[in-house]
Amino acid sequence: MPERAPDFPAVRRLHSQGVLILGGGRALLMQVAHPLVARGVAEHSGYREDRLGRLLGTLRPMYAIAFGTPEEARHAAESVRAAHRFVVGEGYSADDEELQRWVLATLIDTSLITYRRFVGPIPAVTVAAYYREMCQLGEWIGLPAAAMPATVDVFESYMHAMVRSVEVTDAARQIASDLFAPLPDAPWLSPAMPLMRELTAGLLPRRLREAYGLSWGRRRARTLVAAERLSRAVLPHLPERLVAPPGLVMPRSWSTGRRFDSAHAPAEQ
Repeated sequence: MPERAPDFPAVRRLHSQGVLILGGGRALLMQVAHPLVARGVAEHSGYREDRLGRLLGTLRPMYAIAFGTPEEARHAAESVRAAHRFVVGEGYSADDEELQRWVLATLIDTSLITYRRFVGPIPAVTVAAYYREMCQLGEWIGLPAAAMPATVDVFESYMHAMVRSVEVTDAARQIASDLFAPLPDAPWLSPAMPLMRELTAGLLPRRLREAYGLSWGRRRARTLVAAERLSRAVLPHLPERLVAPPGLVMPRSWSTGRRFDSAHAPAEQ
């Protein structure tokens, strides 16, 4: 792990838009489309009992490293690396560079796609900076930057090749089914799950959407395009507090000033 947290201005710029959370379902289903990632999640994750916690457990360390203090960044990285040591099974390990590369790549790819569709175009120089910083961020959780594709163009080729080659297994389809079910641990969010399913289906590559059995069609596609246009038209006029990421994923809440403790759970001031 690096001696000190580097600066991540491009990551903060893109991830300061709360709409990027809309891509969470896509990122997860992209990840588990890799059979070994799906096995790791199925065999070692308590996502069925705490799906909201599983999602936050993926997002909070990334936000803590990018937005938090050096201490918050270091603890977030250490907690991820410690957790990975226990995710080991027949034929896979969470410390495997191939699997770590794919998981980080799905986060990068999903963030860029979601930003472009719901916020607006990204200058090429910002994309390059974002990619470079995300690779640096990956070093904090144990993936050497050299293990990632060297440039954005090579990264895009890698993503295209992976989307063509990964195979959605029954374990992955079960994870997808569980993902969109009502949330007993967060009943106030349950009404949003059908919307999450629609967003995820629309944002996934066609091959993977069909492999997961997520129905789609022209009417749904038109609805998603309309939502994207509305988002791009409205977001520039909203105050920052309304477009910022929700406080649950931040190392500190922008709206209340509450900090998160070292375990990344809400803590009192």
